[in-house]
Amino acid sequence: MAAEHVIVTSTTDSETAARELAATAVEERLGACAQVVGPVTSVYRWDGEVRTDQEWRVEIKTTAGRVPALTERIGQLHGYDLPEVIATPIVGGSAAYLSWLGTETAG
Repeated sequence: MAAEHVIVTSTTDSETAARELAATAVEERLGACAQVVGPVTSVYRWDGEVRTDQEWRVEIKTTAGRVPALTERIGQLHGYDLPEVIATPIVGGSAAYLSWLGTETAG
């Protein structure tokens, strides 16, 4: 059975960009809430070389049905050529909180 609720994660190169992404997602009801975590150290391969950079992680709580629109919006707002967008299922939690999450993203 597919999860009804998910956490969509992305990373940005600045706290300002992360806050703007979080605020836009919530303002546009693509997510019910978002947390900005950071800075974090990211190690990754890009253009054939291993890089280490400081980033800020954005975690957006939403419904599975909002993931396609949120993914598209992150792509529009993001400064990276290939922004991270990962949806992780929420498999349990407070029924009241999950109900609120659905209400806040209902459009």
